[in-house]
Amino acid sequence: MDRTAQLTSRAAQHPIAYDPPAAPGSLHVRAARVLADNWTGASTVPSRSLYPHQWSWDSAFIAIGLRHLSPLRAQTELETLLAAQWEDGRIPHIVFNPSVPLDAYFPSPDFWRSSTAGRAAGAPRTVQTSGIVQPPVHALAAWLVHCADPGLSRARGFLTRMYPRLAAWHRYLLHRRDLGGGGLASVVHPWEQGMDNSPCWDAPLARITPAPARSFRRADLDHGAAEDRPTDLDYGRYVRLATDYRDRGYADGGAEFAVEDPSFNALLIASEHALARIAHELGAPGTARHARAERLTSALLERLWDPAEGMFFCRDVRGGQLIRERSVSGLVPLLLPTLPRETAAVLVRTACGPHFGLGGATRLAPSYDLLGEAFDPHRYWRGPAWFNTSWLLERGLRTHGEQSRADALREAVLDIAGTSGFAEYVDPFTGEACGAKGFGWTAALALDLLHERPGHGVSGTGIGTFDTSDVGSRDADRSDPGSSGFGRSGCAGSDFASSDEGVRGGDRA
Repeated sequence: MDRTAQLTSRAAQHPIAYDPPAAPGSLHVRAARVLADNWTGASTVPSRSLYPHQWSWDSAFIAIGLRHLSPLRAQTELETLLAAQWEDGRIPHIVFNPSVPLDAYFPSPDFWRSSTAGRAAGAPRTVQTSGIVQPPVHALAAWLVHCADPGLSRARGFLTRMYPRLAAWHRYLLHRRDLGGGGLASVVHPWEQGMDNSPCWDAPLARITPAPARSFRRADLDHGAAEDRPTDLDYGRYVRLATDYRDRGYADGGAEFAVEDPSFNALLIASEHALARIAHELGAPGTARHARAERLTSALLERLWDPAEGMFFCRDVRGGQLIRERSVSGLVPLLLPTLPRETAAVLVRTACGPHFGLGGATRLAPSYDLLGEAFDPHRYWRGPAWFNTSWLLERGLRTHGEQSRADALREAVLDIAGTSGFAEYVDPFTGEACGAKGFGWTAALALDLLHERPGHGVSGTGIGTFDTSDVGSRDADRSDPGSSGFGRSGCAGSDFASSDEGVRGGDRA
């Protein structure tokens, strides 16, 4: 049942088990209204004003929230995005809406020239996209969407159709993007990592000659305050990188900018675990994918973990050294269930310590070190708190048994999402809204947290997402969905045979 229109018009008369009361004006109804307003008929825009197209990781997070309103619409969200996948496996970071004027957003389709410049990489001919990617949250989102209504998912063949596309996406990242040779995926543009303007990029970007300011026009400044957005100098470097990548036919390996990022790779690992779950649902064991996720976790620890600093750091592949800037990206690996217990404990201390102040100076984790020279509470990814990273940290805290901290973070996300008008991001100290309002993933992830019982594990439709076995989870009783671990459910089984053979239409990347 599609409940979006129902919720935005009146309270639900017959709430079901995972629905909170939907009183008029409630956070639940207001979040549903944001998603309804941002819906285009086939996908959801992040923001009607500032981001008028479909964004890759936005749609993954949005689908996670939409599954509580309409599992069918959540499936459609992901299907629309993956229909624009390139033949080499990449999922582009933007799928352009042809009805939107070219000058409404920059870089526009005529900048990326995907159907011509991307021809060798197999860009689609019938839809215009960008040529870069964003963090791989998609398999995780697909699994959660399936779990929201397994009957509908099976009837529509949702996972059967999604699995080969998701497997090709992971294969692209694991092979074409292992630019450092250590097993981790690299990003070749700051926009790919999603935290576009992070100080983590300052050092590798310093090598890039910026495009002349007169060669492009920034549409973002028509809708956002200049002091909250990237500087013209940084934007010129972003444009130069994208231009050079396009002019190489979107071939990987020759870029001056190549960085291994902890958040990007942690999400790849989580999605590998989710792909194993999907494989099992389709009748094949998921052991090979679980094993691959464990190899990636080992590589993440070996290449990006600094025990002395208690953080994961980005690695500059071209320079060969860690970039010692404390970003929220370095905390996101907390969501991995097989992270060593001592590593997880140190990450929690770092998150709650003076550099991020979570639960003390700040209710939501800032995107950058509170004590860093580049910290700015309002400037894009250089200090403000974002709701998607807070959602990931809430998942991580809960995964590692930090229930009271997870409950406090959940409460903060819900409170600040509502009071800020579902802002794109907020001042980490005051909760003051920054960027666009009525932001898609803010509303969607607030909805997801509303479907979780405080003091307990994840919501019923999220059960079994990250765990890799059905026994022995850090003393948690997995048979109880309300335990501190991720419990079992009918759509969350795991299998420990020797391969992923037998997945219908599958690909053993």
